[in-house]
Amino acid sequence: MTTIASRLQAVNERIARATRAAGRIAQDVTLVAVSKTFPPSAISEAYAAGQADFGENYLQEGLEKVLALARLNIRWHYIGPIQSNKTRPIAENFSWVHGVDREKIAVRLSDARPPDLQPLQICIQVNVSGEQSKSGVPPEQVLDLAVAISALPRLQLRGLMAIPEPTTDVELRHRRFRALSALLDEIVRGGVVLDTLSMGMSDDMEAAIAEGATMVRIGTAIFGERPPLRST
Repeated sequence: MTTIASRLQAVNERIARATRAAGRIAQDVTLVAVSKTFPPSAISEAYAAGQADFGENYLQEGLEKVLALARLNIRWHYIGPIQSNKTRPIAENFSWVHGVDREKIAVRLSDARPPDLQPLQICIQVNVSGEQSKSGVPPEQVLDLAVAISALPRLQLRGLMAIPEPTTDVELRHRRFRALSALLDEIVRGGVVLDTLSMGMSDDMEAAIAEGATMVRIGTAIFGERPPLRST
């Protein structure tokens, strides 16, 4: 078994344990392998071991991998910040976008999504920790944005995403994830259909799963420490 395959197995075992502890089943949680800065060969190894969903943060690097691995039935997730001038290639090449935080970006993604592709699956990024430097919509503005995105023809709004501040405080981790879960419930009560909570990474996936995560975005625990960043 390759190192990537063994690490992937270990991550899936962590997900299984966390879901059991939460009274859930492992199939409730989709693993997105965050492959930024790693080569196509690493993605191919993970794919051969059964992984189908991969997340990329950097557009140019992600597009190169989409092209290089076009023969594989991969679901590509764009999880990085989105600039207006990058919406077309994102809309044309990815299945999911996890970081939408402005109506303008959502409109551009909808306009650019090719009609022969399924609607682009969207998560709204929420700033649950209130950090000034962090991307994301303030919680009190999420419902309005969700209603606006739901009306766009080439998008399918699926849920909410968050990247809380790094912390070793386990209770704080739970509070941040619990807040996102409660916000999703509030949006659903407001009449918007949502089914996805994209939250949790290598260091905090157990807390996220305990609070209702349906997608976890895992990089280091699968691929190892990241190589130096490339220019994008």
